[in-house]
Amino acid sequence: MKKSILYYGILVFFALNAHAKDVYNVDQLISYALEHSPDLQITLKEYEVSTKQTQRASSYYLPRVDLHGSAGATASNQIIIHYDEVQEDTMLRGQINVTQLLYDFGKTDGNYDAAKFTQTSSNMNNLQSIADKICDVKSAYYSVLRSMALINVAKENLKLNEAQLYRAKKYFTAGIRTKIDISDAKVNVIKAKIDLKKVKYNLKLAYTLLDQVIGMKNIESPYTIRAQNLQLDDIFHTLTPYDMNLYDSVTFAYEHRYNIQQFLANKKASKEKIRIAQSEYYPSFYLSGNYTRLDADALNTFLPKNTWQATISFDWNVYQGGASKAFIEEQIIQDNISQARLEFLKLQIKKEVTQAYINLNESKDRVELSEALLQASQEKFHQAQKRYENGLSDYIELQQARQSYIDSKSSLVIDYYNYYDSFAKMYHSIGK
Repeated sequence: MKKSILYYGILVFFALNAHAKDVYNVDQLISYALEHSPDLQITLKEYEVSTKQTQRASSYYLPRVDLHGSAGATASNQIIIHYDEVQEDTMLRGQINVTQLLYDFGKTDGNYDAAKFTQTSSNMNNLQSIADKICDVKSAYYSVLRSMALINVAKENLKLNEAQLYRAKKYFTAGIRTKIDISDAKVNVIKAKIDLKKVKYNLKLAYTLLDQVIGMKNIESPYTIRAQNLQLDDIFHTLTPYDMNLYDSVTFAYEHRYNIQQFLANKKASKEKIRIAQSEYYPSFYLSGNYTRLDADALNTFLPKNTWQATISFDWNVYQGGASKAFIEEQIIQDNISQARLEFLKLQIKKEVTQAYINLNESKDRVELSEALLQASQEKFHQAQKRYENGLSDYIELQQARQSYIDSKSSLVIDYYNYYDSFAKMYHSIGK
C-alpha cells in the first residue's frame, strides 16, 4: 500500500513539473526580448553592415595590389635574324601592379569620415530601437499585471454576489424579503461570472501581446508573471516619484535621446559629402609600380625577361557638363534637409516629453483620487449592507453600493498600473 502511494506520488510530482512554467520578472523579460526580438536583429544587422562600409572606406588609404598571370603560345616571322621563318614558342607571363593614392584633396578622407558618421548614426538607431523595446516590454508587462489584479477584483465581486444570493435565500425563507431579491441576486451572480470570464480572457490577450513584444515564438507561453499583492488601502504613497520638472526633462531628452544623436551623426555625414563633392574639382595623385616577368624558350633572346617601372600619375576630370557643380549643390541641399529634420525631431521630442509629463502627473492624481473614491465607496457599501440587513433599504440600493465599490476598486487597479506605464514612457521619452 505504501509503495502504491509513493508510486502515485512520484507520478503526480513529475506531471506537475512537466507543466511547470518559469516565473519571469520585468528584467528577465527585457533580457529575453533583447536576445530574441526579430526587429532588434534587423537594426543590429544594419549596424553591422555600416561597420563593414566603414572598413571598406578605410581600405582606400592602403595600396592596391593587382596580380596578373597568363600562359599560351605565340608565333612571329618579324624577327630580324630569322625573317623568313615563323618562330613559335610557349610563353609564361607574370605581372604585379601596385598603386598607392598620394593625395586627392579630401575625397578619400571625406568618404571615410562620412562612412564613420553613418556608422555612428546606425549605432544610435540600434540603441534607440533597444530603448523602444524596453519601453514596450514594460508596457506589456504592466498590462499583464493589471489583468491579474482585475481578476482578483472580479473574483471578489463574484464572492460578494454569491454571498448576497445566499443571504437573499435565507431572508426569503425567514419571510423577511421577497423572492425578487433572489432573482436579482442570481442575475448579478451570472453577471459577475461573465465579468470574471472576460478578465481571464483579457489576461490571455495580455500574455499574447507580451509574447509578441519579447519575441516568444512558442504557441503556449512557457513562462508566467508573478502577480503583485497590492495593498490598495494606502497605495498612493508607494508610487515611485519622478523628480525632474518639465524644463529639465526636455533638456535631458535633447542631450540623451539616441535618435537626436543619430540625426547629429547624419548631419556630420552630410557635411563630409559636401567635401567629397567639392573634391571633384581637383585631381587625384597616385604612385604606381609595375613588375613583369616573361618566360619563353626562343623569344627570350629578343624580349626582356624582367621589366619594371615606377610612375607618379594623376587623374583629373576637367569638365563633365556641370555635373560637379550640380553634385555640390545637391549635397548642400541634403545638408539643409538634415538640419531641418534635426530641428523637426527636437520639436517632436519636446511634444513627446510634454505629453509624457502631463500623462504621468495626471496618472498620479488619478491614483490619489481613485484611492479616496475606493475608501468612500467601501464605507458606503458597508453602510448599505447594514441598512439592507435592518430593512431600511431595498436590494437595488445595496447592489448599487456594491457595484460602486467594485468599480472604484477596478479603477484604482487600472490607474495604479497606468501610472507605472506612464512612468516607463516618461523615462523613455527623455532617453533615460
